[in-house]
Amino acid sequence: MTTLHHVQVSCPADGETAVRAFYGDLLGLVEVAKPAELAKRGGVWFRGDGYELHVGVEDGFTPARKAHPAFLVADVDAKAALLTRAGVALSWDSDFPAYRRFHTHDPHGNRVEILGELGASGQ
Repeated sequence: MTTLHHVQVSCPADGETAVRAFYGDLLGLVEVAKPAELAKRGGVWFRGDGYELHVGVEDGFTPARKAHPAFLVADVDAKAALLTRAGVALSWDSDFPAYRRFHTHDPHGNRVEILGELGASGQ
């Protein structure tokens, strides 16, 4: 193995609009086109700096409460402020040495972690 290509989370049928607003508009990931055959299944793909997040439509969807993607950001406090202004609830956690982090949930209840290295951007 050389690197992690993507992580997949799920959403319910017709959940793509909320997914685009959260992962695209709020978290700043760029939506990329799915291959035509896979696009028929629904869902949305996003690209970050060297990774992808795939959000797939799942019948009988149940949100992931423990498993989660973790996004490393340059300024965790700025990202927290942005999410808070958008009405997104955060839960700060100091249990990960060398990082300042919080957990939140996407619009469908999937757990998401946002973290920044201590000392980065004045943290």
